[in-house]
Amino acid sequence: MAAASALVLEGAAAPGGRKPGAPQAQTQTKRRAVKRVLPGFHLALGYTVFYLSLIVLIPLAALILKTFEMSWAEFWDAATTPRALAAYRLSFGAALLAALFNLVFGLLLAWVLVRYTFPGKKIVDALVDLPFALPTAVAGIALAAILAGNGWIGQFFEPLGIQLAFNPTGVVIALIFVGLPFVVRTVQPVLQDAERELEEAAQCLGATRWQIFWRVILPTIIPALMTGFAMAFARGVGEFGSVIFIAGNIPMVSEIVPLVIIGRLEAFDYQGAVALASVMLLFSFVMLLAINALQGWQRSRSGGGL
Repeated sequence: MAAASALVLEGAAAPGGRKPGAPQAQTQTKRRAVKRVLPGFHLALGYTVFYLSLIVLIPLAALILKTFEMSWAEFWDAATTPRALAAYRLSFGAALLAALFNLVFGLLLAWVLVRYTFPGKKIVDALVDLPFALPTAVAGIALAAILAGNGWIGQFFEPLGIQLAFNPTGVVIALIFVGLPFVVRTVQPVLQDAERELEEAAQCLGATRWQIFWRVILPTIIPALMTGFAMAFARGVGEFGSVIFIAGNIPMVSEIVPLVIIGRLEAFDYQGAVALASVMLLFSFVMLLAINALQGWQRSRSGGGL
C-alpha cells in the first residue's frame, strides 16, 4: 500500500497528472518528427549533386582540362593577343564605369523608394525589376533603337556630335541598365531596417543632414553598397545579349570578350576560345569569392550572423 501511495503521489506531483518521463518521450518524438520533415533526404541530396555536376561541374571541369592541354606559352599567346586585350579593357572598364554609376544612382533610387511617398511609387518600384524579367536581347534592341542617331533620345545628341550607340558609350549604357537593380535591391532592405532613432538622436545633438548621412546612415549601408557594386560589376563583365546590339562590335574598339570567344569558335580556333574562357572563368571565381565575403560582412554588421 505504501508503494502504491508513493506512485499516486508522484503521478499527482507531475504537471497535469503526467508521469515525469512523459516530457522526455515527447521531446524525442518531436526530434524524430523534425528529422523527417524532408523525406528521402539521401535521394534528394544525390539528385541535387547529380544535377549540379551535370549542369555546372562537368562543363567547368571540361574547360579546365582543355586548358591544361595547352602549354603555358600557347595559353599566354592566345589570351594576350591585341584583340583580346582590347576586349578585356572594354569589358572590365565598361563594367566598372557602369557599376560606379549604379553605386551612386542606385543608392539615390533606393533612398527615394524607402524614405518618400509619391504617386506612382509602386510602379517605379516594379520597374526596377524590369531588367531581371526582360530578355537581354530585347533590352539591347530597345536601347539601340532609342539611342541611335535617329532614335527618340539619340536624335538630340547627334547634332552635338555625341553618339550614344554603336560605340563603347552604348556598352556602358547597356550595362547600367542591366546592373541597376542589383544595387537598388541590395540597399533597399537595409535602409528599411535602419534605426530611425539614431538619426533622431544625432539631429537632437545638433548634427546637420550631411553629418547624419555620412556618420550615421552611410556606415550602416556600406556593406550592402559594396555587395550591390560587386554584383553589378560581375553581371556587367559577363553580359552579352544586351551589349552586342548596341556596341557596334568593331574589333579593337567596341568588341567585348564574349563576342571574341564566339568569333574564335566560329573560326575553329578552339584553343584561343578556351584560353579566353579560362580567363573569364578565373575572374568569375574571384568575383564569387568577393561577393560571398561582402555578403558575410553585411550579415555580421546587421547582426544576422549572431
